[in-house]
Amino acid sequence: MKPTAEQLAAAQDAIIDDVIGPDLRVLFCGINPGLWSGATGRHFARPGNRFWPALHRGGFTPRQLRPEEQGELLGLGLGITNVVARTTAKADELTAEEYRLGGKALVERVERWQPRALAVLGIGAYRAAFGRPRATVGPQELGLGGATEATRVWLLPNPSGLNAHYTLDGIAAEFRRLREAVEG
Repeated sequence: MKPTAEQLAAAQDAIIDDVIGPDLRVLFCGINPGLWSGATGRHFARPGNRFWPALHRGGFTPRQLRPEEQGELLGLGLGITNVVARTTAKADELTAEEYRLGGKALVERVERWQPRALAVLGIGAYRAAFGRPRATVGPQELGLGGATEATRVWLLPNPSGLNAHYTLDGIAAEFRRLREAVEG
């Protein structure tokens, strides 16, 4: 269902529920939900977002799921959260303080749920939330604050269609590297 202009406008600053629970292999963490996600209540809901295709091509799902099927992720040991919970039209609407506070809240979620891996989808968001300006795609040496050592931190490219630095194949390859590391 395509949201109307009115529904998109009304979605500004909305909060959508995390897809989270115990025994997760990977907790995927977006920057923050967009207006399309806010209007539909689904993560990575905007057509053109490459999260769902990359998740499948990376071997995490047996078929390509649709945003409205996000609840099926828990049965696969996968979850979704965000650094900043509120929806915006663009991530550049977020403040440095929102990133810092979001990073602290993310550490609390990781400590509570203890996923095997936390995969942050957006290098800039990770750098801003955790003050790690040199972080690059791939596994991170340092954990999150006081987060459990059992949780590995991994940075993945932002799957937004606006991220011209990576093709879908490139994003899927990074997802695959993560899956192989978590399963290996």
